[in-house]
Amino acid sequence: MAPRFEPSSASRRGSRLIAAGALGAVAAMLCLSFAAVPLYRLFCARTGYAGTPQLAKAAPASRGNRTLVVRFDTNVGQGLAWDFVPDVSQISLRTGQTATVFFKVTNRTDHEAVARAAYNIAPGVAGGYFDKLKCFCFSEQRLGPHETADMPVVFFLDPALEKDETMKGIEMLTLSYTLFPADRPNAARVQGKASGKPALTKL
Repeated sequence: MAPRFEPSSASRRGSRLIAAGALGAVAAMLCLSFAAVPLYRLFCARTGYAGTPQLAKAAPASRGNRTLVVRFDTNVGQGLAWDFVPDVSQISLRTGQTATVFFKVTNRTDHEAVARAAYNIAPGVAGGYFDKLKCFCFSEQRLGPHETADMPVVFFLDPALEKDETMKGIEMLTLSYTLFPADRPNAARVQGKASGKPALTKL
């Protein structure tokens, strides 16, 4: 009969430590995965990465020299029966100049509805120079049955873009919004209707 080998107490302790370490690693990865999305959104908002407009506290003290065209694009996600259009399709804006644009929304249903906005700038490299002072996208928007509202966005183009070599050939920016039902938090990143449009970011 072949001899039987019983694992020593040290071996058993080692196995338990390995198992505990593996479980700890899995738990840590789960925690990081949940934290990754809000951290990524914060990083984008602070840096303009992935075409995310930055949040500004005040307008610049002086204007720059370049004038660019800012185009506005609006979309409505599934499950939200709202009309959503900008008052103007595009504007010409000098760097450092503050602009206010209104977006009109109408709830076509017979009941109250709440929405949140995802937004982005194309091309993505311009996101770090598009600064918002006020935006309806900072909070939920609530409309009663068949109610219409005008929602403002106040923004400027940072004159620093004039020193960026990658911005020299860019004459037009597109600010895109998509409204989603507020009870759909997982619809944070979506693809626009137009082919090739960058993903939108919801903060």
